Amino acid sequence: MDDASLPFAFEAEASLPDDELAALANAYHKEVEAGQLRAQTKFDYAWAQVRSRSKIDQERGVKLLMEVYRENPSRRRECLYYLAVGEYKLGHYREARNYNDSLLQMEPRNAQAVGLRKMVDDKVRTDGLVGMALVGGAVAAVGVVTALLFRKSGNEH
Repeated sequence: MDDASLPFAFEAEASLPDDELAALANAYHKEVEAGQLRAQTKFDYAWAQVRSRSKIDQERGVKLLMEVYRENPSRRRECLYYLAVGEYKLGHYREARNYNDSLLQMEPRNAQAVGLRKMVDDKVRTDGLVGMALVGGAVAAVGVVTALLFRKSGNEH
């Protein structure tokens, strides 16, 4: 599979239309019920779940992708990318980076993986700054309360 067959990383932010998700779910469940689940059907359904708006669906998609990864060595390369996308959407940035880095070790010039790496890094940086601001604000609030308490106890004497 060449780079052109993988979605660009920004597509990870988009959700699948409900009718497409339903069609892939229907195909998956029919094959499961018939006892003839094909790897491609499982993979397609897993990717659709990752593209869902629902965190529960996204988690299911990641779980299914991991099963495809374990069961089908020939699909591991594409599973790494989609696992990275799924973990990114779930906010599991360390896991997303690990899967994506594994793919980049195999294919350092993979445009989609390079783009996803930038998205993960940007999100970690943004979340880190927000976290630092929250911690800084909490520390400042504690300082103000402490100063007011000391000031109040000083006025009472």
